[in-house]
Amino acid sequence: MHIIFLHFTADKTRAGDFMAAHNDWLQRGFADGVFLLAGGLGPGQGGAILAHGEPLAAIEARVAADPFVAEGIVSADISTIVPGRTDPRLDFLRT
Repeated sequence: MHIIFLHFTADKTRAGDFMAAHNDWLQRGFADGVFLLAGGLGPGQGGAILAHGEPLAAIEARVAADPFVAEGIVSADISTIVPGRTDPRLDFLRT
């Protein structure tokens, strides 16, 4: 499981120019079954994505394809978590 943090850079003013492409990229992640959750970090800070089912190298490649990342609008930080204990509703994350 991976948590992807997308933090706005000084170029965040360009986000509107690439918002549709970024949203398409997000939609592909959900359609592929890799993204489980996406949301904002707070006003003007960026966002976070919970991803599951791909190795780190594939997640890194996927994140690099985000137009926001490619254009330098956000910087990406990927944290990998190997769940050792979960609520039963999240047991699928342990595979």
